[in-house]
Amino acid sequence: MSDSLLSPRVAVIGAGLMGREVASAFGRWFTLLDCPVRPELVGVCDVNAAALDWFRQVPTVRHFDQDHHALLARPDIDVVYVAVPHHLHEAIYRDVLRAGKDLLAEKPFGIDLPAARAIRDEATKLGRFVRVSSEFPFLPGAQRVVAYARSGQLGRVLGLRNSFLHSSDLDPAKPINWKRQTRFCGAAGVMNDLGLHVAHVPLRLGWKPVRLHAQLQKIYHERPDGHGGMAACDTWDNATLHCALDLPGQPGVPLVLETKRMSPTDTNTWEIEVLGTDGGMRYSTKRPKTLETYTRGKEQAWAAVDLGFATPFRTITGGIFEPGFPDILQQMWAAFLTERAGRLGDRFGCVTPDEAVTQHEWWTAALRSHADHAVVNL
Repeated sequence: MSDSLLSPRVAVIGAGLMGREVASAFGRWFTLLDCPVRPELVGVCDVNAAALDWFRQVPTVRHFDQDHHALLARPDIDVVYVAVPHHLHEAIYRDVLRAGKDLLAEKPFGIDLPAARAIRDEATKLGRFVRVSSEFPFLPGAQRVVAYARSGQLGRVLGLRNSFLHSSDLDPAKPINWKRQTRFCGAAGVMNDLGLHVAHVPLRLGWKPVRLHAQLQKIYHERPDGHGGMAACDTWDNATLHCALDLPGQPGVPLVLETKRMSPTDTNTWEIEVLGTDGGMRYSTKRPKTLETYTRGKEQAWAAVDLGFATPFRTITGGIFEPGFPDILQQMWAAFLTERAGRLGDRFGCVTPDEAVTQHEWWTAALRSHADHAVVNL
């Protein structure tokens, strides 16, 4: 197997929060015990020169560029991770693919459905390996829920709910940023920004809605612009999608997807619950070690069990400890690079381009549902 598969040289476009998290994940790569791939972060690009300075402390980084075309022209880069605002996805992702690099893309994989389809089709035409970022399903609790849903222990499925919730936008004095403006974030608003995190598990289970009804909310219509004035805030703040699944022999199973920037008391809270006639399971990052289950009996009750560090890729970390976001981001990267090398096996994988396009189809239908006050067939 070639060195570019087992020892990939990675570059980052977008030197902000997530770019720094990638550097951290690679810097701790030796904590993984059974990952066959050993990546090296070799390049970083950002239009803001000052943002590059943080990466100068990373000993493996040797390329510092402000123009992504210059970075992509470098022959010693195999894989590129891109974390930029949504309206830039299509152009930069396609530049990456045309430069002969593989891509780990950030969600939502383009600002809208046509952009997502164009990126996917470009990757297919050029034969590049592409996956999309979604970290939370790599948590041990989420993995247990996925395994349980696949096991047949649910009986007849009563429903699934998956939510991703924030509360920081409850403050009307919070200054506006690009995620609160449609021209940068897209018409789908909060669904673009948070939606792939709640679509990943249903998509991987093969549970795709056949129809949906959306409730979308714009709470604050303007925010401080940071210069003493006010700016229009025109994206959707909260979205609740009431969907129906047609599972084998079980038509009309409810699926509820929630993405909210205004959910009191929630800070980056990811939750999932699956219920059936014979049992159920639920998990929330509010209680990251706790998994709740029930089984049907004369009386039903939720039982809680503490989870340890049971991640898809084993690490040196003791099983009594709980993982956090840096750990699951590293797990996601391990899955991406291992699948790229053809060695993932039956481990849980990252979002595929087809899955990313499908979630855009859901958000497009949700916009139509809200505008028409109607159920939309998919």
